[in-house]
Amino acid sequence: MQTMTAVQKQSSIGSIQFLPVNLFASVMGISGLSLAWREASKLFGTSTVITDISGIVAVVIFIALSIGYISKWVLYPQKVKAEFTHPITGNFFGTITIAILLLSSLIGNYSQISGQVIWIIGTVATLALSFVFVSRLLNGNHEPANAVPASLVPVVGTIDIAVAGGTMPFPWAHEINLLSLAIGGIVALVFFTLILSRLIHHAPMPAGLTPSMIIMIAPFEVGFLGYTNFEQRIDPFASILFYFGLFLFIVLFFKVFKKSIPFGASWWGVSFPMAALSNAALKYAMFVDSWLLIAISAIVLALLSIVVAVLFIRTMNILFNGNLLKG
Repeated sequence: MQTMTAVQKQSSIGSIQFLPVNLFASVMGISGLSLAWREASKLFGTSTVITDISGIVAVVIFIALSIGYISKWVLYPQKVKAEFTHPITGNFFGTITIAILLLSSLIGNYSQISGQVIWIIGTVATLALSFVFVSRLLNGNHEPANAVPASLVPVVGTIDIAVAGGTMPFPWAHEINLLSLAIGGIVALVFFTLILSRLIHHAPMPAGLTPSMIIMIAPFEVGFLGYTNFEQRIDPFASILFYFGLFLFIVLFFKVFKKSIPFGASWWGVSFPMAALSNAALKYAMFVDSWLLIAISAIVLALLSIVVAVLFIRTMNILFNGNLLKG
């Protein structure tokens, strides 16, 4: 009994049993920021210092969160099981596999072989997770109110396979990327329709889930990146994906960024869709070479940088004052 009490005793900053899985979205957001600044160096000629620093931060945070969540799994397996089977929270397990895919792109810039190995691991994990979640949904008896933007995370994750591995040299990579685009594109379209129906016909999103509404732009901006990386060109279909995602972001921006919405780990849900938008905007601006699109890409990049910095500082604040890891 004394041993159990010692294990369950909370430290001054809280207990590992309350570590939320959606914090892995921070790795996605910071990785996306690093990749965006790398694109910015091509368009604006900026230094790669921010790219390198944010990339290192993303890797360190992923390692720390992985150690923390594995510890939670070992010490409190029932907590992890409850989180995984939850109809809403469970979707954020997709942030782990997507983070691995994005890290493969970051690390691949410094070590091609390491990036390829990490991409393979992320690809297998992402496809397996998407299979589990789609299978679970087809069991039936799901509440319409649970069709929230976070439902897109495990599915959109498959598109990130092509985002990170569009130019992988393996002879089988072409078909795997095509498979990932097929799964992510079609299922995301179905889910997007269900989510729109829920937002239109049911009660507004709870305050804690409101920031996750920005995730709705992910299928379009991640789709743009995955499709163009796979095709190695930008065509009118890609342009349509980019522009609709941009339009949707402007609509959702004024619904999400409000002082009335309390801060929590769920706010990291805005970072990775914005990072996808920033990367897409920079890539599209280089293709079109229009001063307006260049200006838009600069504004989105600046906004992303500010949002990630604020989220990081506020997360550190609630971590050390004990509010992040408390029950």
